[in-house]
Amino acid sequence: MIQAPDRAYLAALCLARAGLRVDPDKSYLIESRLAPVARREGFVSPKGLVGALRGRSDDRLAWAAVEAMAMSDTEFFRDRPVFDRLAAEILPELARSRGGAPVRVWSVGCGTGQEAYSLAMILADLPASAGPWDLLGSDLSERNLEKAQAGLYSQFEVQSGLPARALVRHFEKMGEGFALSPQIRQMVRWRRVNLLDDLSSFGRFDLVLCRNVLSGLAPEAQTRVRTSLMHALAPGGRLVIGLRDTLGGSFKALTPGLGLYAAA
Repeated sequence: MIQAPDRAYLAALCLARAGLRVDPDKSYLIESRLAPVARREGFVSPKGLVGALRGRSDDRLAWAAVEAMAMSDTEFFRDRPVFDRLAAEILPELARSRGGAPVRVWSVGCGTGQEAYSLAMILADLPASAGPWDLLGSDLSERNLEKAQAGLYSQFEVQSGLPARALVRHFEKMGEGFALSPQIRQMVRWRRVNLLDDLSSFGRFDLVLCRNVLSGLAPEAQTRVRTSLMHALAPGGRLVIGLRDTLGGSFKALTPGLGLYAAA
């Protein structure tokens, strides 16, 4: 078992590198998150992994541990009313307001890609006159992004929120899992992003989804990321956060029950 001083070290590492809020008292969570990394890196246990982190300077290994602690659950069309509102109202409105210019959409903390691909499936169903679209999915974890780019999902993953119509239309059975169609995969570009970095080079977006990300950050990091999101939102743009997340006065709620906001 990872001892308390090592858990405290790991929590401090996650805070410094990515602003993550990790409770050092949650030993089971830490052990379970680090166990796959330890096996992959050739350590007998997570305890050995953390010991190696403390004993040597290994940037790659440190990021592997931090990224593992940042992992979060995701699924297709999570909180379905949010996507229904985006499909029926928000995305068509943004397309009309941009008058033929690309509508930029960003899925922040996209995990293994289900949220970004849910957006892509919605966009594929909109009239050809809507758009064009520029859809970005970003995450801290390289392994998450590798899985997202591959577009391969298990039976359990496609059963979590994916409508049967979308499964039939956009996926092909492949072995024990399902492969997403090239058409949908090609609609999304991917990038590893640490939200504590300077994000100004990304430009501004018409729609930003940053759901269930802020709640996993320490207070100072939350403030920093809120500021980045405010600057990333184009005039007239929309921001969607998770129902557990909170925003400051720089945003005004459009539909609080859906976590839908605009710049104040």
